[in-house]
Amino acid sequence: MKTLLLARHAKSDWGFSGLADHDRPLNARGRRDAPAMARRLVDDDIALDHIVSSTATRARSTADEYAAAFGIAVLDEALLYAASARSILAIAAALPEQSDVAMLVGHNPGMSDAVAELTGEYAQLPTCAVAECAVDIGSWDELVDGTGRLLRIHTP
Repeated sequence: MKTLLLARHAKSDWGFSGLADHDRPLNARGRRDAPAMARRLVDDDIALDHIVSSTATRARSTADEYAAAFGIAVLDEALLYAASARSILAIAAALPEQSDVAMLVGHNPGMSDAVAELTGEYAQLPTCAVAECAVDIGSWDELVDGTGRLLRIHTP
């Protein structure tokens, strides 16, 4: 059994004219929500052992808060930026075998769509939400559409 956490980045700041979408930082709410969500996952005894993040500034900043709370590193994956559900699940299928509880941090609509593809249940993820999905597989490369079960959605 594996657990896949599909996380949408925290709220970003639209107040910088001329800044590329990829480079938008978190706003004040995002800077408050990201560490609070990380603490909530720790308090819920989720044994997160691997994090992969979109390279977008807002996603990476969110992932850094989870990494700090769990004392682990973040791996960057450029393909998570504006990724489709299919791409997100392909990235999950390539996770390292020693990982049992992994998190992908990215963007909507891809993250919400990936929850639906994986579990058969659509969940609109607000900013900084985390969908916790149980996947009845022994190896990440066995992950395919419909193999997961949505356990819960953590929201700020």
